[in-house]
Amino acid sequence: MLNNSDILETIKMIQEESLDIRTITMGISLLDCIDPNIDKACEKVYDKITRAAENHVKTGEALEKRYGIPIINKRISVTPIAAISAAVGANSVRPKSAPVKFALALDRAAKTTGVNYIGGYSALVHKGFSAGDEALIKSIPEALSQTERVCSSVNIGSTHAGINMDAVRLMGEIILEASKKTANNFCFGAAKIVVFCNAVEDNPFMAGAFHGFGEPDVVINVGVSGPGVVRAAVAKMPDASIDEIAEQIKRTAFKITRMGQLVGAEAAKMLNVPFGIVDLSLAPTPAVGDSVAYILEEMGLEKCGAYGTTAALALLNDAVKKGGVMASSHVGGLSGAFIPVSEDAGMISAVKSGALTLEKLEAMTAVCSVGLDMVVVPGDTPAEIISAIIADEAAIGMVNNKTTAVRIIPAIGRREGDVLDFGGLFGSGPVMAVNKFSPAKFISRGGRIPAPLQSLKN
Repeated sequence: MLNNSDILETIKMIQEESLDIRTITMGISLLDCIDPNIDKACEKVYDKITRAAENHVKTGEALEKRYGIPIINKRISVTPIAAISAAVGANSVRPKSAPVKFALALDRAAKTTGVNYIGGYSALVHKGFSAGDEALIKSIPEALSQTERVCSSVNIGSTHAGINMDAVRLMGEIILEASKKTANNFCFGAAKIVVFCNAVEDNPFMAGAFHGFGEPDVVINVGVSGPGVVRAAVAKMPDASIDEIAEQIKRTAFKITRMGQLVGAEAAKMLNVPFGIVDLSLAPTPAVGDSVAYILEEMGLEKCGAYGTTAALALLNDAVKKGGVMASSHVGGLSGAFIPVSEDAGMISAVKSGALTLEKLEAMTAVCSVGLDMVVVPGDTPAEIISAIIADEAAIGMVNNKTTAVRIIPAIGRREGDVLDFGGLFGSGPVMAVNKFSPAKFISRGGRIPAPLQSLKN
């Protein structure tokens, strides 16, 4: 039972510490939209999404008013479109551009339903390319340049399968092309592409969300965030031991997750669909204080990126997961701490001061929720270097049996030290230095990095 102090504490978290429901994401299966005719298939996709999500945004707004909790984004994820486009033979007619018709249908559906973003212009190629995969991947730059709300992801590796290096090479080229095609819009196309290793099927966060093949026909997943709340909790313990800080973060994560559980269950009930998971990910925003980097600095680091940063982040990520699991029987998605550079005021400050480098970020991704996120690099960075960055990040995920990802933006026409300003929740990204020694020969070899020994668990 809630008492007055619990209610007042929650109000303070919302008003002063940027606590919010970051997203309510409706996952929708499109497997029943397959049709031999691509135009009919696109219409079925549009009809299914607009029918299933007709009241999605209204429900989120109603819950905001009922509980007084900000719900920042209402989003949709769908079945990876590569599977749908392959089934209708989009592969055989104008292979590079035919899947774009699906992207346009998704964008139209997103605008009709009023959601912020729709994810699932995706392909799963961790063990190789099947029908539809390569055509969709090659169409990503065009699709994202022609749409406003469509997000794309590609899974190129897993602990069980290894790493598809042909896909890694291709994605470096695709990301660079997407940046060039949207250069007049702050290279925003690349900001809507995520390259995964060990992608999860129930991720509610963009740009990497897609609706997995093992998910229900329609489902509600909730993403909760609260870096500002955790930072405030740690700030009250200036002389506490590491054990005490971990315990306080767990308690705080528990409270945040319970809020997500409440909102998610109510949303599912109102929409008459199953409730899936709560993803408790500390997802920062450019708002002052709403920063993962600042949590690490409250623990005792002079600046995020100093020696000790990886250890502090490991503590934070572990405590968040433990607190979340105690609060809900259905914690899923990515759940932990995100470290997107452009979306975190503390990370931006650390990069500008020289404390945080791309190499240190990579080390941090071994213990956080995802990977290199919203990292801006010089516009003249070659595709093979982008591919090699993806390969390194995928290797961390593969060997450690965790999800890792890369969302990297080559800032066309900008150099190290410049700033690419996206605005809104995407923030502004300082252009980071990149190691320019060439990995071209390694990337061009192709093939597949074998799965590690620890994948043999049966």
